[in-house]
Amino acid sequence: MASFDYDLFVIGGGSGGVRSGRLAAAMGKRVAIAEEFRYGGTCVIRGCVPKKLYVYASQFAEHFEDAEGYGWTVGESTFDWKKLVAAKDKEITRLEGLYQKGLANAGAEILHTRAELTGPNTIKLLDSGRTVTAERIVIAVGGHPSSHDALPGHELCISSNEAFDLPELPKSIVIAGGGYIAVEFANIFHGLGVETTLIYRGKEILSRFDQDMRRGLHAAMEQKGIRILCEDLIQSVTRNAEGRLVAETMKNGALTADQVMLALGRVPNTKGLGLEAAGVAVNERGAILIDAFSRTSAPGVYALGDVTDRVQLTPVAIHEAMCFIETEYKGNPTSPDHDLIATAVFSQPEIGTVGLSEDEAAKKFEDLEVYRAEFRPMKATLSGRSEKTIMKLVVNAADRKVLGAHILGHEAGEMAQLLGITLKAGCTKDDFDRTMAVHPTASEELVTMYNPSYRIKNGERIG
Repeated sequence: MASFDYDLFVIGGGSGGVRSGRLAAAMGKRVAIAEEFRYGGTCVIRGCVPKKLYVYASQFAEHFEDAEGYGWTVGESTFDWKKLVAAKDKEITRLEGLYQKGLANAGAEILHTRAELTGPNTIKLLDSGRTVTAERIVIAVGGHPSSHDALPGHELCISSNEAFDLPELPKSIVIAGGGYIAVEFANIFHGLGVETTLIYRGKEILSRFDQDMRRGLHAAMEQKGIRILCEDLIQSVTRNAEGRLVAETMKNGALTADQVMLALGRVPNTKGLGLEAAGVAVNERGAILIDAFSRTSAPGVYALGDVTDRVQLTPVAIHEAMCFIETEYKGNPTSPDHDLIATAVFSQPEIGTVGLSEDEAAKKFEDLEVYRAEFRPMKATLSGRSEKTIMKLVVNAADRKVLGAHILGHEAGEMAQLLGITLKAGCTKDDFDRTMAVHPTASEELVTMYNPSYRIKNGERIG
């Protein structure tokens, strides 16, 4: 029997890597985990967590405005960007400490170094040059924003990574992209008082979401004052004599701004990882190819999270890690379940969604019922804000099963989490109808839409 230094070696200290390492160590396995940057990964250090904190910060301007409608007199307000950045840094440092504490308490060896594969069961630690062996290796190194090297002047631009730590808040910014990262940062910067332009090559932002959510958010963002340029793209970026950036576009001429941010997708962090030496296959994007149980083409090597380019969400990486533990260490083969994943876009207003969009459902089912409500939320009646809430259920007419639920409005992400349980349980529209409403809430609309707004038969809308 081969002897190894470790039972499990984890490369990458993000959500998936830490969860798999901590659980294995808690079972008494000899575990080491290596991270070259900071523990916590994209989500904690430069992703979901700081982003949500910045979303909160950007909402206060509207909160101050809304307060007047409720009798409050709000004095002059000012915003300190550097104070926000410092507060964010303090919080993510705290969270990073908790990640490492959990690993240490479980008995894992924590390494602060880049680790690269040199063979099927061998890993080189770059800080010391030492080579170690492991019976099993988990690769959970995540991804990074695409630098879009083909764009002339790309080196003058920032990504979401740098956006969190700019030395000064810009007066203006151009953001390239139409996915959730681009949309969220457009709302963040606008809410903090930055003149914001969003440019996207597609016909509508958020291409993977339901059409009503996309159109509704687009309208709400433009109403706030965010400039959105669809079916256009940046062709080059240069710096002018005043030190500002000039983005030359295909259709809208030159856009001058203090910052240009590229949010044009993410790339797996597999470059230089030694995958070829270990026999680990990747696809054309550099993502690690895995089977239904997260096993790579190399025996004893597994991959979790964004590096596999399956579903780029933190809870998915954690779920995949737990499935790995069940399969490899508990004798319970468990394949990650990527069906019906509830997601949220922390735009303003938010989008919360789970299941099929109307267009996706129309391609798979012959007869659909679509229930749709659009209304002004109760809070807006006194604040005077004109923003609308949209709620939508997509139902298979044959068995009344709810195929998709989509919400645009305040706290939509919170509602999506609960709707995820509902759809995962296979609830029907009749189950929704039997459920008593909580009044007065926005979410009561989900259980009081008794008649379909329209039907779709064989892909054609009726009514």
